[in-house]
Amino acid sequence: MLVTEPGIRVPRGDDDRVVDLSDDLLVLPEQTTDDTDHGWGERPAGDDDWLLAERPPHWG
Repeated sequence: MLVTEPGIRVPRGDDDRVVDLSDDLLVLPEQTTDDTDHGWGERPAGDDDWLLAERPPHWG
């Protein structure tokens, strides 16, 4: 509460709140463990050659 005059209190809004952003906290990771090949139960492998060979004919 912000006191402007004796006995009168005015509630402070979020704009008046002081927030300390000095710590560089990581809230969420860039990638979760279930979003990896291992998390899906697959082996890590490069499928680039297979994907390039399986291009549709109209890709030339």
